[in-house]
Amino acid sequence: MKYALSDFDYELPEELIAQSPAHPRDHARLLVYDRKSGSITDDYFYNLPNYLPADTTMVVNNSKVEKCRLLFDEGKTELFVTSVSNNDTIEAMVRPGKKFKEGQKRALAEGVTAEVLSIAEDGLRRIRLSCDLDDPKLEPFKRTPFPPYIEQDESLAEEYQTVYAKDLGSKAAPTAGLHFTDELLQKLREGGVKRSEVTLHVGLGTFAPVKTEDISEHEMHSEWYQIDHKTAGELGKAGHITAVGTTSVRVLESAVKEGRKFNAETGDTDIFITPGFEFQSVDALITNFHLPKSTLLMLVSAFMGYEEMFRLYEHAVKEKYRFYSFGDGMLLL
Repeated sequence: MKYALSDFDYELPEELIAQSPAHPRDHARLLVYDRKSGSITDDYFYNLPNYLPADTTMVVNNSKVEKCRLLFDEGKTELFVTSVSNNDTIEAMVRPGKKFKEGQKRALAEGVTAEVLSIAEDGLRRIRLSCDLDDPKLEPFKRTPFPPYIEQDESLAEEYQTVYAKDLGSKAAPTAGLHFTDELLQKLREGGVKRSEVTLHVGLGTFAPVKTEDISEHEMHSEWYQIDHKTAGELGKAGHITAVGTTSVRVLESAVKEGRKFNAETGDTDIFITPGFEFQSVDALITNFHLPKSTLLMLVSAFMGYEEMFRLYEHAVKEKYRFYSFGDGMLLL
């Protein structure tokens, strides 16, 4: 069946959009769905070890979120750094755009100016700063890039990082991993669950709205990923793989080889997973509840089935699960 963008819409009461995480992290709720039986179980994330197969290898994305929002003039002026050419030349989305014209210099703060070198068709500015991006004078203006549906609250910055985050480079958190605590990871280890780490730096493209009704016409932005030799070996031996988050799925399905083997590799992926996709490497998925009409919702639909995905979401709304980045989780077995 061919699906259109409008097929992935659903109604969500605004009060179910989580503005802060559960405390402790692993006290978020957990919806457990068995793809074979169709059963739905309501539980809490700290009981995850009760549901994961003991022989599974859990694959997590260890990317760390950068403080890539620069807010000046009490938040009225913004540079959202999307990439760095060198330490003083960046690409950025800007606000307000009319004050960042090509060839112009603009004072942002004392000792900090921005010169617009060029403007791309999509509005991205190439900007030369008067100081390096890691200059201490910029620190007071750096903010965590919370999604637009979460109020900017820098006191939550650490909670927008996974406990295993290592490699700086993401513009958004791999949110399915936010529910894990060190204690829960230890309990999983003691129960025999193995853990492997991959890296995918989450870019804005993952969350870019799909603008074409024909979803096959949507172009995914590419994202940088890496699998090292140790991890490639672990995954090649794994009899069962549980991906933590859609970003881990994107890495695994981009890097899997014939015979369910994996090479150590570094590259870019623009994989777009929609219903009809044949998964080669993922047996179970831990994920959050995603935005309507999003590519992430399409990926989940591909993994568990379109009708069943909507049945789960209707159940989650009825049972008042918390949605999106700081929301609750689900395990798809």
